[in-house]
Amino acid sequence: MSFKDTFTEKFMEVSGRIGSQRHLGAIRDAFIAAMPITMAGSIAVLLNVFLRDVPVNLGWDGFASAMAPIVEINGYVYGGTIAVMAMFFAFSLGSNLAESYGVNSLAGGLISFASFIAVIPQTLNFTTDLTGVDSTTLSALSNFGLSVTSSTDAASLTTSGSGVLGLSYLGATGLFSALIIGMMSTMIYSFLMNKNITIKLPDTVPPAVTKAFAAIIPGTVAIYVSAIIGYLAYTVTGLPLTDLISQYIQQPLMGLSQGLGSVIFLTFLVQLFWFFGLHGHNVLAPIMDGVYGAALNENTAVYEATRDIAQLPWDWTRGSFDAYAQMGGSGATLALIIGILWMSKREDHRTIAKLSAPMGTFNINEPVVFGMPIVLNPQFAIPWLITPPILATIAYLATSWGLVPPVFLAVPWITPPGLYAYLATGGSLAAGLLSIFNIVVAFFIYLPFVLMSNRVKAEEF
Repeated sequence: MSFKDTFTEKFMEVSGRIGSQRHLGAIRDAFIAAMPITMAGSIAVLLNVFLRDVPVNLGWDGFASAMAPIVEINGYVYGGTIAVMAMFFAFSLGSNLAESYGVNSLAGGLISFASFIAVIPQTLNFTTDLTGVDSTTLSALSNFGLSVTSSTDAASLTTSGSGVLGLSYLGATGLFSALIIGMMSTMIYSFLMNKNITIKLPDTVPPAVTKAFAAIIPGTVAIYVSAIIGYLAYTVTGLPLTDLISQYIQQPLMGLSQGLGSVIFLTFLVQLFWFFGLHGHNVLAPIMDGVYGAALNENTAVYEATRDIAQLPWDWTRGSFDAYAQMGGSGATLALIIGILWMSKREDHRTIAKLSAPMGTFNINEPVVFGMPIVLNPQFAIPWLITPPILATIAYLATSWGLVPPVFLAVPWITPPGLYAYLATGGSLAAGLLSIFNIVVAFFIYLPFVLMSNRVKAEEF
């Protein structure tokens, strides 16, 4: 066996193990399951951009006022989707992970959800500015037992509300907490279930009741373990467990993901997996969705709260890859299709390109990847591997320099190139033009290899 064959076999073996690993698979499937929620919330924010923000900026106050009821409804939709998506994710993760362990998936989802809620602070402090209030009133408030802080030029009243869940813990910022706590609690529940540490009922009892009773002991233990860890974390550090996860795990990972090197490396890995016939996005979904997906949802949340693109915290998000580096699908194959239709003299390539062009417009490129094929094809290995990283670099620099706004809205992946970037950035024409420009760049990268392939007969490959 040649070195090439040995390397290919080993790479595919390792990649296959990564793709089939149960925990990574559960994370991937949980994000996929949450797509309807994410998409509905993004649509609501996008509609408000065109019904409220753009008209207000243009001075069309009458139109904005007329659209106020629709804008308010969109706000409700956002509040029930992206604003609380960590809760949906916790349930979805628990359900998928429990299913992979062969235990009751519904109970797994509910236990994961309950464990996540158990570690979230349920008391919030509210501070009211009392600057200018006379000292007699401040003294009276203090005599009532309220916490009043005063100085020579300022005063404030601090009150607490119990039984309150802050949206800051339930939205995109809470995704990592939902992931860690949900996975831990589901693993405990699944372990106890598989060890038969359950309440056993007679066979005459209906199956639904049997399943519910079987989950009582494992579920209770899992939720209690989560709550105890949350309690100990707060007792020792003075910070909720969710804040600790965000501060010491989520934020460092998110910051690392924003470097140009990280973006280029991950884009290259997607292409490398695809070259060996593996779905790159699926293999890397825990990173693509877990890190960059969280950045996308956090950008959405910040824009909804501030309506100011300048305050978006993350330059590169999950949608940035699709908007600027994957036009026509992985490898930016829409540019390859154009190059083949324009310059190729090979009938087999032209036939595949003609059949693939309509689907390529909507970012479906399996006919090209497996039909030409691109997979394990040395003729197109170089442009396939380098094109998306080059395109990502161009878009990254354009975004970091402020030439285009960051992607902050989830858009259906079948949206045609150019339009995808336009919608994902809340209607930025510059973003749409950048996406089209990148197609042109990709075309010129692929073109020399299309011309070289004219000198190779189909049967020689």
